[in-house]
Amino acid sequence: MTKLLHIARIATIGAITLLGAASLSAAQDAVRPLVLTPTSHAAAPKANAANRPATTLAAVQVHKKTATRLVQPPVGKKPHHLVLQVNTNDPAAMNLALNNATNVAQYYKELGETVEIEVVTFGPGLHMLRQDTSPVKGRIEQMALSTPEVSFKACGNTQENMHKAENKDIPIIPQAQVVKSGVVHVMELEEQGWTYVKP
Repeated sequence: MTKLLHIARIATIGAITLLGAASLSAAQDAVRPLVLTPTSHAAAPKANAANRPATTLAAVQVHKKTATRLVQPPVGKKPHHLVLQVNTNDPAAMNLALNNATNVAQYYKELGETVEIEVVTFGPGLHMLRQDTSPVKGRIEQMALSTPEVSFKACGNTQENMHKAENKDIPIIPQAQVVKSGVVHVMELEEQGWTYVKP
């Protein structure tokens, strides 16, 4: 009888040991992180425990790189905006404004960046965009074809005042657009963040 009790105790201890080992193994598997590999979205943990840390580290690094790409917005270049003012009836000042516009447009074109340039005329500078008096009319016609980034604005108030003073219509070149007030237009562009330059 004593022998049977001894055998029963040994069997019980063995069974408890086996159950404990199985529970420990299951608990370890439950704690292990899910391993991701570059070739599959979810891979089962490998049987060889020695390989797990390296595989897990590689998977975490791949996951971090992917997460970084998703979080960071694509790098883009902010468009540039320039307004050039011409308010004098001086051919040198007009040509300087056209030179500035051409140079800025070419600079950003070579960088592969976008730029928008407006040449705004008012007061005596309106002669730059008058069909009948512009000393740079031919150059503006060429620029309209080669440099579409540059546009021209004529002050409507000045046009109206010249009409009254000269008692005739004041024609504006077709490459230009009339705005109500040249000064207000410049001011509003500056309020929108445009860079202002007076050549």
